Amino acid sequence: MSYDGVGPRAVMRSVAFLTAGALAVPLLTGCGSEDETSKPLAGQDIAPAARAQVTQGGTLRWAVDTVPETFNTFQSDADATTTRVAQAVLPSLYRIDENGRARRNPAYLESAKVVDSEPRQVVLYKLNQQAVWSDGREIGAADFAAQWRALSGKDSAYWTARNAGYDRIEKIERGKNDLEVRVTFARPYADWQSLFSPLYPKQVMGTPDSFNDGARRKLKVTAGPFLVKKVDRKNEQVRLARNPRWWGRPAKLSEIVLTAVPREKRAAALAAGKLDLAEIDPAAAQRIDSASAAKGAAGPRSVASGSSGAAEKSGAAEKKPDDKPGEADKPSKADKADETDASLAGFEVRRSLEPAYTQLALNGADGPLADERVRRAVARALDRTALAALVLKPLGLPAVPVGSHLALSGQDAYADGSGALGGQDTAEAQALLADAGWVVGGPIKEETGEKAAGSKGEKSKEKKSESKDSGSKDSGSKDSGSKDSEDDSRDGDTEKAEKKEKEKEKESEKNDDGTYIVGQDGKAPAEATGGKDLAQDGKQQLTHPHQGGAAGAYAPKGTAAPAGAAAGALAKNGKALSLRFVLPSGPGSESLRQVATRISRMLAKVGIRTETVKVADDSYFKDHVASGSYDLALYSWPASAFPATDARPIYAKPQPAADGSLNVEQNYTRVGTDQVDQLFDQAISTLDEGEERDLIRKADTRIWAAAGSIPLYQRPQLTAARKNLANAGAFGFQTPVYEDMGFLEKGAGPAAHPSGK
Repeated sequence: MSYDGVGPRAVMRSVAFLTAGALAVPLLTGCGSEDETSKPLAGQDIAPAARAQVTQGGTLRWAVDTVPETFNTFQSDADATTTRVAQAVLPSLYRIDENGRARRNPAYLESAKVVDSEPRQVVLYKLNQQAVWSDGREIGAADFAAQWRALSGKDSAYWTARNAGYDRIEKIERGKNDLEVRVTFARPYADWQSLFSPLYPKQVMGTPDSFNDGARRKLKVTAGPFLVKKVDRKNEQVRLARNPRWWGRPAKLSEIVLTAVPREKRAAALAAGKLDLAEIDPAAAQRIDSASAAKGAAGPRSVASGSSGAAEKSGAAEKKPDDKPGEADKPSKADKADETDASLAGFEVRRSLEPAYTQLALNGADGPLADERVRRAVARALDRTALAALVLKPLGLPAVPVGSHLALSGQDAYADGSGALGGQDTAEAQALLADAGWVVGGPIKEETGEKAAGSKGEKSKEKKSESKDSGSKDSGSKDSGSKDSEDDSRDGDTEKAEKKEKEKEKESEKNDDGTYIVGQDGKAPAEATGGKDLAQDGKQQLTHPHQGGAAGAYAPKGTAAPAGAAAGALAKNGKALSLRFVLPSGPGSESLRQVATRISRMLAKVGIRTETVKVADDSYFKDHVASGSYDLALYSWPASAFPATDARPIYAKPQPAADGSLNVEQNYTRVGTDQVDQLFDQAISTLDEGEERDLIRKADTRIWAAAGSIPLYQRPQLTAARKNLANAGAFGFQTPVYEDMGFLEKGAGPAAHPSGK
């Protein structure tokens, strides 16, 4: 199973980030007050070509994960295909550029600016005078007003997944003419550019019934370079056709056919000529690379690629004397595999980094990880650079660990805030554990009941369906943790150990990095978010700076590291220090499990045991991550151009609900602080872009210091594309420009790959 899904904006805002408090917050080391513009770690790889080089017409067959249950991106079951369709057929006032920053879309918007800030913030939109819906009606203030009323949160009859930003609007009215829209805010809203993208027609947003059901199975009225021509659920296809009323640059393609194809079947579909474009896993990427390399060598296949050399070149297999008549003429399974791979030679792999990062989540609700010192010890035990290299280096992508929870390199708000916590330091991690009372050789009471994990623990009936590896070499268990730790300490940096790791990686890397992106399967449980899309964020007051970082991220000076911690179990109050590491068990998660294994080894070095529990893919998020039934987990969050709005619910301090339960919003680590909440409140309420950026960076350093989640690496993005397909592939941050996609004219050479790739 693949854990890909809704695009960053759809996920962040579909399952959810409030008043500014006057709190002076010192700038921590790692937050960087200087405005240094970062660059994306990897540029987009889309084979760019001038429109004059792209032929007019043609059909692009594009693999997707699903045929969406809804075409309304503001509903809770919207998914990646919902977003993709919306981008092609609906207005977006702002698009995301290659650096992950919002840019005005001139096809719809001539200008947009804040024209008043006192007594109320007023934004004036001037629309493109040619912009019309597919039914011929002009796009105007009535559409803006209908969307605001539907998403304001004031009418519960609208089944919305999110209302962030829209709940701050006081009124919407027509300007001097039909092309002007004035939006007045009741409260200042820094991320006003995030609103009305996409913009739906008033026919969809005008009434609860039309909102709830009108755009689920069809979109009758659109306003993009394409329109929805047909939804074929039987054959799992969505067919988009060129919009004859489109006023912008005409779409090069006649049609785009989005076809649901499971990740594991995409290589075969590509080889069979059924697809032109598909996101793929590392194993498929390797096959395509090998096929392309083989085509460049003498003969259809090279010997290095596993071909039969001269026999293949001659087009016939050599017949042995003892072969039965006709036996040599029958194609073997290997021959068929070679033929399939040879069919992949017409494709290439376009590589970039997804606008999403994988993190290690630490459940701070209760148990050992409720203690900040233990969470920080876990963080200080990790070599994040090694973990990034494990996933990205074999794919030829920059193996650089992510330095922020709230932005990625290239975005305005990005700054490496990891210094607030500190880098890998085994001695410091051991000292933190000792300060928290976890010592070597303490008496351990045998537990006869069920082991708790996270906030509620696991029931015995659940254990029947879980595959446990607590006794495996990588688990850090009592039986193996000591030996594994000693071996890793002695041989971990040797070439022999690295070679073994690479061999294991090659064997198991059969699909994507397997990390779960929250909400991107369109099934984030409503019970986990309270059915809302709002959130709060945390707080952490720190003292005693040390090694250029924030106080509290380190053990007190003079705390001795427990001798022999790597070889002995740590215990406290009769209980061993063991963390439950929950992972999905499906075939799409091999690489994730490799990362988890490496993390377990790193933790074993400081005396932390881990119990790996593998669970069914369909229960991983809902029954474990969202419910809090884990200690450690790996999943990913998408980046956003609007972190003050979109990241807030992820780091909100959990609040007691009216029924006595804990409302965690999207903060599945249950770690939050009042101070981070206040920093987000301040950031969302300022209209000074520089001030907002600085507040976001300060919030990030506080989140690092709390050690509820540890960003590891940006997710790889591998896309197989037909070699003559231009302006499509691994898009990175950028919103696809659908009207420019197409196939190269005959005689036009393939577009060059980005430099440095």
